[in-house]
Amino acid sequence: MRLDKLLSNLGYGSRREIPALLRAGRVRLGELRLSDAAQKIASAAWTEIRIDGEPLDPPPGLVIMMHKPLGVTCSHKDEGPLVHELLPERWRRREPQISSVGRLDKDTSGLLLMTDDGPLLHSLIAPKAQVPKRYHVKLARPLRGDETETFAAGTLMLQGDETPLRMARLDVTSPTRAALTITEGRYHQVRRMFAAVGNHVLALHRDQVGGLTLPDDLAPGQHRVLDEAQVKTVLSPPRTAAANR
Repeated sequence: MRLDKLLSNLGYGSRREIPALLRAGRVRLGELRLSDAAQKIASAAWTEIRIDGEPLDPPPGLVIMMHKPLGVTCSHKDEGPLVHELLPERWRRREPQISSVGRLDKDTSGLLLMTDDGPLLHSLIAPKAQVPKRYHVKLARPLRGDETETFAAGTLMLQGDETPLRMARLDVTSPTRAALTITEGRYHQVRRMFAAVGNHVLALHRDQVGGLTLPDDLAPGQHRVLDEAQVKTVLSPPRTAAANR
């Protein structure tokens, strides 16, 4: 890829701005100063490039795990605080654009994946993928006792939908708290499921997607770049939390 295109795609400036960066001697490949914006750089050499002595940001194919805080919207353009504003400013100029893998609504916290890898994004959100997602729920009223069987039956219809929900697993931890694992991502699905059985969700937190669990040391608003092995766990069966931390 041309050097100016590479650096522009990673958010270091526009194609017109990159030559000034090069003229200032700020870009090097090993000990070699790079000055030709049109120079082709093999992908194998990208990790050797330094700008002001610092390595390049992660190349395209970036996958991020974020601990989404409450009050933040998964959007590029909605009003109010946006999840993308929690990323480094330069990353917001990247091309391809970094997008969230599905959404957590404004009042839901927890594990959110983000990527600039379009095929990966679509493979994770495609209905046939059936990636399990676990949510911890706090409810307004005590559970009736039949919710586990109702959710596991695969016959529950939500208002406005034309097909029943897939089977879901409910693990009750107290009269008003439970963990719900689903393999779909319908609009406000968890909240609507509990509304369908006469309850109301007061708090909702997602801590697991596939085999990847939100680490205890990742605070709300923080993010972490995933390596290839961690990305693969997303499409793997869930494991214990300790195995992912």
